Amino acid sequence: MPILDLYNHSEKRRNLAHFASMATLAAVDGEINERELKVIDRFARKLGITEEDYKEVMKKSNKYPIDPSNSKIQRLERLFDLFKIIFADHDIDEEEMVLLKKYAIGLGYSIKKADAIIKKSIAIFTGRIDFEDYLYLIKK
Repeated sequence: MPILDLYNHSEKRRNLAHFASMATLAAVDGEINERELKVIDRFARKLGITEEDYKEVMKKSNKYPIDPSNSKIQRLERLFDLFKIIFADHDIDEEEMVLLKKYAIGLGYSIKKADAIIKKSIAIFTGRIDFEDYLYLIKK
């Protein structure tokens, strides 16, 4: 088997695990609503999730482990994707917070760092950022 095939298989496995985490977060408050489903469907396409894998993830409890990346940017991108799922319904509840923190820790962040990233991300996604942060984001 060529080395490229091994890489592609590993990437597919990481994408599937990430997709399963997003689906679990979307369903944590009971049912997946229409907005959440649209975001999940979009990420399924973006991540190259097959229809068969999609159906499997959506019908069963999450059996895919969190597969952390060594890249800080990729870990933040995974968290960003999850925040987009969570805030598809413009709300974050306690169950979603618990799973989000577990996911952040599973990605390799310490409890303290996970809390800080989650706090900042919630401020950004809810629009409750102070002017200095706003100015930094606009300049970036």
